[in-house]
Amino acid sequence: MLPDAASGLPDAEYLVLSSRLIPGLDGGYTIATLARARQLAGAGVAEGVGPQLLTFDPGTPAEHAEHRRTFAEQGALVDPSRMRNLFDEAAAPGGGAADWLRATADRAVSPDPDIEYRVLTDAEGRPFAALPVIPGNPDWHLTEEPVLVYDAAGEVAGALHGFRGLYRAWLEHVTAAFGDRRIIVICESRQLGELIADWSDPRVRILHTIHTMHVEAPYTPDASMNTLWTRWFRLADRFDAVIWPTATQRDDVVARFGSAAFHSVVPNPIAPVVPRAELREDGLVVVLGRLAPGKRVDHAIRAFLAADVPGSRMEIWGGGPEQQRLTAVIEELGAGDRVVLAGYSDSPGTVLDRASLLVTSTAFEGQPLGVVEALLHGTPVLSYDVRYGIRDVLEQGGGVLVPSGDVDALGVAMRQLLTDSDRLEALSIEAPSVAAAWSPQRSLDALTAVIAAAASAPPRR
Repeated sequence: MLPDAASGLPDAEYLVLSSRLIPGLDGGYTIATLARARQLAGAGVAEGVGPQLLTFDPGTPAEHAEHRRTFAEQGALVDPSRMRNLFDEAAAPGGGAADWLRATADRAVSPDPDIEYRVLTDAEGRPFAALPVIPGNPDWHLTEEPVLVYDAAGEVAGALHGFRGLYRAWLEHVTAAFGDRRIIVICESRQLGELIADWSDPRVRILHTIHTMHVEAPYTPDASMNTLWTRWFRLADRFDAVIWPTATQRDDVVARFGSAAFHSVVPNPIAPVVPRAELREDGLVVVLGRLAPGKRVDHAIRAFLAADVPGSRMEIWGGGPEQQRLTAVIEELGAGDRVVLAGYSDSPGTVLDRASLLVTSTAFEGQPLGVVEALLHGTPVLSYDVRYGIRDVLEQGGGVLVPSGDVDALGVAMRQLLTDSDRLEALSIEAPSVAAAWSPQRSLDALTAVIAAAASAPPRR
């Protein structure tokens, strides 16, 4: 297959698959998925409008329209019409389920009377499908319970074999319009990956991206994995490429599981920024991100107070389930005059421009988006040395690493940086050049090479 003359990307139809894309949810996953779609659009895919973004969450058409509108306003979508949803298209106007859904249904399959179903209706209130409810089961997507399909009269017309059958029916409908053209599928979700790992269409090449940590505590390369990751690794060699965000994680995976799968590295693209150095505030320490248990924000608070640098203050930006507990920690430590839970910011770039230092005390990471963004703004970073991504960045400069979980070391390093203006300025000056390794062009070059290699090889399924 010949590459596109302008970008080097193979001439093909491009699909990006995501379980859901909802503004304000899923943090770096949503940001990285949309950035990849914009990256492909900028490289000329579909004459610049980009790949089709296929989502699979059973929200309403009105909700999905609002998501597209929000992303477009944020500049995250090039063409909102390219973001499609399975259930929007299944609720075809004119009555009942879309023809492609009814045509795929198996009329010999009958529902289990003991299974509860969630009935989905179209804009006129007519049922078009019913999903089995699998409460408390993280592996609900693997159920073999039938997905019911209704006809235009509102009667059950048949069923599909679980969510696998439903998702595959839509994918085959979407790709039927492509004729004999090669199809590059970028799967951004492991749950979706499990359901399409046997998709044997000879036109299709599946590249599976990874966004997060694959091991559990203590987050060492040989640590245990949860059930989803264990199953996923058994399927990894069926994908035409597996894309990791950092070399460290890729290397750990190959050392543990071997190289039967085509493991590659593509850093997630982060757009350049114009930092506003005039906003910098001396002594301002910032924590920026979701307030979740794994982020260990209380470590950052305790280290900041232990550093005890006169004139310094800490702002914690973000929301999440830890907010109430962190409020109590601040009150217990009597730190309300120096540590502020500032809430969600719709202008994180301005927060980083104001900060003298960004601190992250997370227990693990999957992709270093927040660290790279800070460096782009010339903001030095102090972080625990955790997998994955942060070390890949800060070993090159722009910040300081301390042993994971060592609050005392974090506090000592914070004091040293906040009381050494020359060192802090030197880190700030070198930060943007370090962040350049995550530039959109370098990311695109790496992605193009992986796609070209997969497109030119026989499919793995």
